[in-house]
Amino acid sequence: MESLKMNNGLTIPQFGIGVFRLSPEEAEFAVKTALANGYRHIDTANFYMNERAVGRGIKASGLKREEIFLTSKVFPGYYKKIPEVVEATLKRLDTPYLDLFLLHQPYGDIKKAWLDLEEMVRQGKIKSIGVSNFPAKLVDKMMEYATIKPVVNQVECHPYHAQDELRAHHEKLGIKLEAWYPLGSMNKKLINEPLWEELAKKYGKSKVQIILRWHIQKGNIVIPGSRNEAHIKSNIDIFDFALTEEEMAKIAKLDKHKKFLPIPRWLGSLFMPLIRMNFDKQK
Repeated sequence: MESLKMNNGLTIPQFGIGVFRLSPEEAEFAVKTALANGYRHIDTANFYMNERAVGRGIKASGLKREEIFLTSKVFPGYYKKIPEVVEATLKRLDTPYLDLFLLHQPYGDIKKAWLDLEEMVRQGKIKSIGVSNFPAKLVDKMMEYATIKPVVNQVECHPYHAQDELRAHHEKLGIKLEAWYPLGSMNKKLINEPLWEELAKKYGKSKVQIILRWHIQKGNIVIPGSRNEAHIKSNIDIFDFALTEEEMAKIAKLDKHKKFLPIPRWLGSLFMPLIRMNFDKQK
């Protein structure tokens, strides 16, 4: 497992498992299976409604808490209640601290939320803080008042949407790019690109493993999700080969700047009523 150093001096495992769209039962199984197969990075969110299950999966692994990098996220409707949210998140995950906590969407009272997160870092309840789905301009605006830089920006990223411009911008600030939808949500056209078949035959790997290896060599943090035991095991089996510079260049030509889950600005106001949602009802 490879790790990357973040701008605060701490490290983050470059490969992990995400639990977006997994039921509590599926999330608990996925976490247990992943940790048993070498994963040490787990990514969840308040909005996924499976934090309690993730906590159970971590406990069942038998690993020490400090061996696992644990991430969660807060939704915009709760940006004005960060101290309460952090305490509730820690309780649901049954953990004394979070390795990383992200602002999930670029809406709401971002400044207050960020400054409150900084206080949670100072109190030792969170080790690192970052953002998710934030455009470069909004990250730049944050830099005007932030005393702690975001360590990552978690965004949609895959070979059809490589995010090279955003990555280059973030490199100047020392911010890592973390990829969700790293396989383009298994879009058939993307997965069936002839290049993957060619490279898979050469390296004795699957097409999915080739794409995930591309992410690693781009410097992305990658968190593919799965409820399938075989897929969880095979996804992480990508550290025994490397793509050549020529092959990376061929993959770069596939970039279409195409998102499979565009997030329009009005989505934030649509989801604001979630402030009335009781995440503690999750199983």
